[in-house]
Amino acid sequence: MEAAKEATKKKFTKDSLIGDVIHSSPAAMKVIEKHFGNGCFTCPGVKMESLSFGAMMHNMDPEKIVKELNELEE
Repeated sequence: MEAAKEATKKKFTKDSLIGDVIHSSPAAMKVIEKHFGNGCFTCPGVKMESLSFGAMMHNMDPEKIVKELNELEE
């Protein structure tokens, strides 16, 4: 049963849009702000830019950010 629960849990990828991540939960917002700053919350590109793009713009490893987001408790 636990495996089925894990399979249905939403997972972020490096291709997830930053805007979708921000709107998913308050905890996700804190992770985005920690790594990218609060400028993402007002940037018009947030609706079309991926975590990978944001990480590139901030000279960061996207996999580190994705891992942290996927470890969040719902």
